[in-house]
Amino acid sequence: MAVETVRVKNTGLRGVTVADTKISYIDGENGVLIYRGYRIEELAERSTFMETAFLLLNGHLPKKSELEGFEAQVVQARELPGFILESMEKFPKGTDPMDVLQASIPMLAMADPEVNDDSREANVRKAVRLIARTPAAVAAWHRIRNGRKPLAPDNALSHAANFLWQLSGEKPGAEIARDLDLCLVLHADHTFNASTFACREVVSTNAHIYAGVTAGVGALSGSLHGGANERVMKMLLEVESELPSVDDVGPWVMKRIESGRKIMGMGHAVYKTFDPRAKILKEMSRRLTAKAGHPKWYEYLARIEEEGIKGFAARGKPEINTNVDFYSGAVYSAMGIPIDIMTPVFAISRISGWCAHIIEEKFAEAQDKPALYRPEAEYVGNYCGEVGCTYQPVPDRG
Repeated sequence: MAVETVRVKNTGLRGVTVADTKISYIDGENGVLIYRGYRIEELAERSTFMETAFLLLNGHLPKKSELEGFEAQVVQARELPGFILESMEKFPKGTDPMDVLQASIPMLAMADPEVNDDSREANVRKAVRLIARTPAAVAAWHRIRNGRKPLAPDNALSHAANFLWQLSGEKPGAEIARDLDLCLVLHADHTFNASTFACREVVSTNAHIYAGVTAGVGALSGSLHGGANERVMKMLLEVESELPSVDDVGPWVMKRIESGRKIMGMGHAVYKTFDPRAKILKEMSRRLTAKAGHPKWYEYLARIEEEGIKGFAARGKPEINTNVDFYSGAVYSAMGIPIDIMTPVFAISRISGWCAHIIEEKFAEAQDKPALYRPEAEYVGNYCGEVGCTYQPVPDRG
């Protein structure tokens, strides 16, 4: 039977369904995000990142014993292999943290005795190790680049609290640890975004889970995907230094819209209304920036959001609202997380979703996915007539 070729130009595959998934769902028209059937609002209010990661990987909320066992496995896997730390010591100190993270994932593969065991059970165990060790790699590099020794994990601390401890050398209070844990829940998965699709495309070749995650980190490092919260924070600091008052935000926003410049953290490829994660982070931003002594950060952001929504709507773009990145930069800064560590924090969370998608890709029923992602391309280059170009030896090319 002939296979019909679908021509889709200049869309970045938007609106093109490439596979089935049971992991997450977005209703962009109504601002709905669901993980394995559970709305993000309920998970944010009642769940934890460890429970959410278990849900994404296993398809159901864990029983108490299952959750305790999962958390214990993550804690036991926190320690980074020594040769990775020794390698980091030799990296140029100005290397971007995302590049270090992307380099670290293949090294973690080298240290994994099950790297070539492609059973479902082994892949879940490898996912646990990745979830445990990705934060350690980010924290270790931050300390090494600043001339400090990496810290051993504190196994009495939660996943989020231990990351903050290994990053800064200070044990966070319960409120900050819970807030970061909530941020990890909010960023854990988001259907077939660019990095998740990169993971799935790579493992569709039968590559191992570490290869898929390495691709995901690479995709996330691009400025059109990850890093938006970093750019929002830089924009916010710029606004704070340039505008004497919050009342000056309106003209600044209108000038930006009229000149066609982006307002970082506004607009989304999928949501045509509010991003449900942004609503949760907005309140967290208000509370944490005040506690950190930067209440104006929230005031500026809230006014930029208000004026931006009005300005875009007046120009026929009512679908442009704030997204998950708009308030998260200020949240992370209020926690003491450096700006260039914000995208790695995104990866620390999204590693759970990436691994869930990789396992689904590897073990989905044949009718649910292609055997290998292999899209078509339409050639628009030089034909040199119907029979192709004629090769000329170098001396005859003039």
